[in-house]
Amino acid sequence: MKCYQKSIKLRPYPRGFHIITDVIINEFPQLESIETGILNIFIQHTSAGLTINENADPTVRKDFETFINDIIPETYSKFIHDYEGPDDMPAHLKSSIFGSSLQIPIGHGKLMLGTWQGIYLCEFRNHGGPRKLILTAMGL
Repeated sequence: MKCYQKSIKLRPYPRGFHIITDVIINEFPQLESIETGILNIFIQHTSAGLTINENADPTVRKDFETFINDIIPETYSKFIHDYEGPDDMPAHLKSSIFGSSLQIPIGHGKLMLGTWQGIYLCEFRNHGGPRKLILTAMGL
């Protein structure tokens, strides 16, 4: 059994949904040494999330942003947690809905994503800053 773990720091991204598949692959070359296994990606933040979805048409990411803002608006009058601005509590809720980790199979040294799948960083803050990910790969 092989096990590799690495912490990476993503550059700051603007609010929205961003494909980071290539960043993860480029920053974690140890994936190539795993014939069969799994990659866990964990984001160490409570105002950003991770998901897997469409990697070809950028309008999908725009629609994600539009929809999530419609269901969790910053103008919701009952939020009381707003220490860091009006996007503070909405970002926490969005993060919980999307989640903080992903598990992706590894086969023959590559992530076994579908043809149209990409890994998204879901940035829910207007100025979220750099984000930290913990990458853990295990397998044979």
